[in-house]
Amino acid sequence: MKIWLMLILVLITGCSSKDRYIEWETQPPESFPKLTAIGYAPLDTQPADAQSQKVLMAMQASKIAAYRELAEQVYGQQLSASSRVNDWMLTDDSIQASVTGVIRGAKVVKSYPAGDHYVTELELDFAQVWALYQQQNRPQKIKEITYF
Repeated sequence: MKIWLMLILVLITGCSSKDRYIEWETQPPESFPKLTAIGYAPLDTQPADAQSQKVLMAMQASKIAAYRELAEQVYGQQLSASSRVNDWMLTDDSIQASVTGVIRGAKVVKSYPAGDHYVTELELDFAQVWALYQQQNRPQKIKEITYF
């Protein structure tokens, strides 16, 4: 019985991970979607005296709004809601929404005034996102294993 146990232990330790070389290969996704987002900002309510400053502030605000929309599409929204009932009547109802994420690789397609608003259109091509991700984090799969 002891001989069999020793033989099994020798066979198991002979297949340890120290005696192999693994070659990895990066695997791209099958398809890359393109997302679009539009952000709006009012021109008149910007806190500036000069019209040119209002336009610049509205440009920036519309761009941030468009980036938020992209982040909502990529990461989703976190919703937090609460309701209060007193004497079987709804007395207080509130909901909060937030989004958290990093958007890389988006490009401004158009930025223009439209009436009393400023509009920014963004596009996020996931082929570009994947290429940027590959530069930072190299997800890989096993290409070949060589045992010695």
